Parts: sequence; structure tokens; C-alpha cells
Amino acid sequence: MNLTDKINQLKELKSELYKKDFLLTWEKSDEDLKMVLEVADILKEMRSQNISPRVFDTGLAISNFRDNSTRTRFSYASAANLLGLAVQDLDEQKSQIAHGETVRETANMISFLSDFIGIRDDMFLGEGNKYMREVGDALDEGFAKGVLPERPGIVNLQCDQDHPTQSMADLLHLQKEYGSLENLKGKKIVMSWAYSPSYGKPLSVPQGIIGLMSRFGMDIELAYPEGYDLIPEIVDMAGKNAKASGGSFKVSHDMKEAMKGADIVYPKSWAPFHIMQERTKLLQAGDKAGLDALEQTCLANNAKYKDWEYDHDKMKVTKNEDALYMHCLPADISGVSCKEGEVNADVFEKYRIKTYHEAGFKPYIIAAMMFTNKFQNPAATLKQIMDSQKKRVLY
Repeated sequence: MNLTDKINQLKELKSELYKKDFLLTWEKSDEDLKMVLEVADILKEMRSQNISPRVFDTGLAISNFRDNSTRTRFSYASAANLLGLAVQDLDEQKSQIAHGETVRETANMISFLSDFIGIRDDMFLGEGNKYMREVGDALDEGFAKGVLPERPGIVNLQCDQDHPTQSMADLLHLQKEYGSLENLKGKKIVMSWAYSPSYGKPLSVPQGIIGLMSRFGMDIELAYPEGYDLIPEIVDMAGKNAKASGGSFKVSHDMKEAMKGADIVYPKSWAPFHIMQERTKLLQAGDKAGLDALEQTCLANNAKYKDWEYDHDKMKVTKNEDALYMHCLPADISGVSCKEGEVNADVFEKYRIKTYHEAGFKPYIIAAMMFTNKFQNPAATLKQIMDSQKKRVLY
């Protein structure tokens, strides 16, 4: 299908993304999700055909990372630049936030000429998504009172509940691998805990995967050692989603058994729900000694499950001994990035380039979230871009 056909097909989708923040995938309709996927695919194809999709002449995309990042940070900057926006990092230590400036005030002060604010806040369970909504409320007031010329859109770049730019990039990767979303029906995907020599990894990636993939008729198995639970409400929601979409959802506690017959595997470490609750309280209290003690306890507990590594033995029980391996990266690779980790080095190397392709969809997913927030009729705007035939590079 050529670009013109793809844009014409886009007209059939009726989404409600216009002027709406993108905070959780489970707040969006199926049509919304499909719109983001299709716009991302079109933007990617435009770039490959040397067509410039710059729809902004000026404007800022504010980047607010309250935790470390490589892929998502650069994906956000790439997405903003692709559409013509400049990126400005908000460094809280170099701003008046460090001196007690309120969220309400900061949100308005950074937004006079801003079109988007991308936020990563995944450290504090129960607080990250809440913070994004607090920023949104402040922007609503600023726009309503005439302080801001327009209300910037917010993109969730990872919170305590969900990592929507990651899970949507993963979904687009699967759509490309299997040819369509419809072809995902009946495919078995295993979202499995895996051993890591570190603690405190967020819950948002596994929660994002089960929360999204359960919408498309897949057979999902969530595997983890006893005690490494996710947020219960999100697990319950995934089960209901799977039933409604004609798929299935199962929780198990044996990694190799879970991998049997899997089409897709996603071995990824995370911290137990109850540990993240305790960690959040210690972080909020500034209790360094308590945090150090908790870390040692958790690392010792993790070490009981070093056999939860995705290796050749587990790969052999997957479908055709060759399930599609996925990871949000960076993976803890045994013998490479750590002594013992989430995945065997040879197994990871087999799928390494595939994981790079997987990550490569993220800039376009973020750009599509921005695009559909800004333009009420994405198909019409994309057609204008096609008609202009403006080159990205003048060869």
C-alpha cells in the first residue's frame, strides 16, 4: 500500500485524540490506538521517502525526565524535531523547582510558547501518573485564564503505571512482524519476570504490555516468582481485556513452563509491587539508610531466582524453538553487561537487531501522539504534507 492509500484509509478511523493528553493506553479506544499506529507508520514512511513532515515552524517540546533514560529521551527529541519543534530540557535541579516552586506555577511558566510536555516519572509508586495529571490541571487553568495562548499536550514517557510510548512501539513492531493487528489474535505472548542484579526496576513495562496486548485477542501468560506481583488492579484489567477481545490471560510461576508454545517472549525484570510501595515511602522520607537496607534485602531475594534467565533451554520449548524475543532495552545480558542477568548472551545476540528495530518505532509513535493531539483531522494534514512534497534533505 502506498502513502496515498494509507492516508485515505486513515479517514475511516474515528479517534478522540485531538487536544487530549496521552497518559495511559487503557484510557484510549481501539480506534485511538489504531490511529496512533497508522500515523506513526505513515510518518516513518515519509521520512524514508525524504518527505519532510514538519508541521511546526516554531514552538517548544519540553522534556521533563525525572529518571534516567536513553531511548525514550532521544526518541522524544527525535519526534519533536521530526515535526519541527525545538526541544528544551527541564532540569529540576537548575530551576526554581529546587527552591520550592509549585507544580502549578512551573507548568505555566514553561508553557508560554510550548506545544508539548513529555514527562517521565516512574520512581514513586502512586505518584508518577498523579503528577502528570497535576501538570495537566495546571495547564487547563492557565489556558482557561488566558495565561497560555494554547494548552500544551502531555505525553507520558513512563510513569508508575504504564509506559505507553514503549508498549505502543512494541505493538507496532508486532504489527509489522505479523502483517496486521488481526493476525495477533491467538498468538501466545509471555511477559515474564527475569533475574537482574539490580533492584527497583519499574512495574510500568510489564503492566503496559499486559494492559495493551490484551486488547488484541492474544493469549497472554504473565510469569513471575511468587511474591513479584504487579499492581493488582492492572492485572485484573488485563484479564478482563483479554476475555473481551477473545484472547486469554493466565498468571504462572514457572518460567520454562510458561514459555512452552510461545510465539513471543518478553523476559524483563521488575521489582515486586509491595517493595515498590515500601521504596516509595522511604524515598519520600529521604531515608537513605532505609533504602540501602531495602536494596540489600531485595538483591538477596532476587538472587534466589537466578535460573529465571531466558536461555537456549527455555527458547527450545517456544514455538518452532524460535519465539520472537522482545525487550525495552537495555537488557541485563549474562556475561556482557553483568555476570548473570535476564538473558543469555548468545540468545540475545540472535535477536539483538530485532530489538533495535523494535526500539526504532518509538520516535514515530511519540510523533504520532503529538500529531494526533494537534490536528483534528490527521488524514487531511498528512495529505497537505504529501501535496507540498517538501524534501527533508535537498540532495
